[in-house]
Amino acid sequence: MRNILALVGLPGSGKTEAINHLMEKYKWPKVYFGDVTFDEMKVRNLEINEKNERFVREDLRIKFGQLHYAKKVIEKIKAMQDQNILVESLYSWEEYLEFIKEFGDEFRVLAVYSSPNKRIERLANRPHRPLTREEVISRDYSQIENLHQAGPIARADFTVINESSKEDLLIQIDKVIDQLKIK
Repeated sequence: MRNILALVGLPGSGKTEAINHLMEKYKWPKVYFGDVTFDEMKVRNLEINEKNERFVREDLRIKFGQLHYAKKVIEKIKAMQDQNILVESLYSWEEYLEFIKEFGDEFRVLAVYSSPNKRIERLANRPHRPLTREEVISRDYSQIENLHQAGPIARADFTVINESSKEDLLIQIDKVIDQLKIK
């Protein structure tokens, strides 16, 4: 049985660090929900920035429904048969339910949690597209209220707390993989 492991968490929680570690150490491929947004931004010839990303994320869901992203990502996953797959940035409760319906026991969720202040600090120091405190708070509220992101985080099969070092995060991630008994 293959494993489809979605990593969820608010911006700056450490999802990307965790995904990169899993891809490097275990050679798992990833499917990134954000690619749906970036592909559409290219089609619309929009500059990549927080305002445009949010607009496109929300606009696509308004035009095509809450499951638009999930359906696009599920198509990609179905084409990647018989291998473990990482899913980055599953957001909504509706997407979570669609993945459960589509993949059943093959699908698991790992939440990466960091406090708001820790995430604000990280995102302010991000080398690409740093965010202000106000932008982080606004994005959090938008992702919780408009994208229903809190549900998948609350229902995660595993949760790691990322409040200290990158090394500590990666140790916790490896422990989750050990619990899954998969490599």
